[in-house]
Amino acid sequence: MTTPPAGNGPTVRRILLGSQLRRLREAKGVTREQAGYHIRGSESKISRLELGRVSFKERDVEDLLTLYGVTDEVERAPFLALVREANQQGWWQSYSDVLPNWFQPYIGLEESATLIRSYELQFIPGLLQTEDYARAVITQGNRGVAKDVIEARVAVRMNRQKVLTRENAPRLWVVIDEAALRRPIGGAKTMKAQLEHLVELMSTPSLTLQVMPFDFGGHSAEGGAFSILRFPESDIPDVVYIEVLGGAHYLDRREDVDRYMEAMDRLCVDSTTPARTADVLRKIASSL
Repeated sequence: MTTPPAGNGPTVRRILLGSQLRRLREAKGVTREQAGYHIRGSESKISRLELGRVSFKERDVEDLLTLYGVTDEVERAPFLALVREANQQGWWQSYSDVLPNWFQPYIGLEESATLIRSYELQFIPGLLQTEDYARAVITQGNRGVAKDVIEARVAVRMNRQKVLTRENAPRLWVVIDEAALRRPIGGAKTMKAQLEHLVELMSTPSLTLQVMPFDFGGHSAEGGAFSILRFPESDIPDVVYIEVLGGAHYLDRREDVDRYMEAMDRLCVDSTTPARTADVLRKIASSL
């Protein structure tokens, strides 16, 4: 039984608990169908539990531990403690009425990651946005939505950025396409302030920022923006997050992750060096 480091949110605890239950089941030679029957559920329920996609009932975990031969109370205690931690609400869940269901899991993953690598094609990444820029992006994508909903979503985006200043902040490595830097979201004044904000952020030890320049031509990530998240526990696979119109994809199969990891590695080689990035940002800002 392994325990996640302090500071990780309920999302990573669910994933960790699920992976440990899966290992116990496989070691005992129990099928998902048999496990589902044992807790008055289905094979698909066991699959969702083992992937950390749903919350856990303590009774279900107790029954599964018994099925898997974990009957000693001392051995069971860490699993049951993890159930309670995994079912705690993240801060973002108080905004569930203004956030799409498909996005909420990402905030939990972002909070729990130790490394986030992102490529952005159209916008400055949310973790690096100024409040005015964020408001412009959110308003543009939600025309007709009430102002209080817009402001609540802006608040969520600003709150997410606290992850970069906490004691155990994740490493953030971002490649921004030059197109996103030259697209004047919110007007010239807002965009200039955003670019200057990026220059200031470059002094953050946990941040590496690069630019994919126009003059490079075609490159390895022409399919669009994506993020790769890595977590502190080896039990938890890397996750690729891809946002699409009206939804998102979460990929964790090794072959899928490897494909995006290769594209990200190539982007980092072909983009400006971190040392040159500040000059690029200042040059674009001075043209506004």
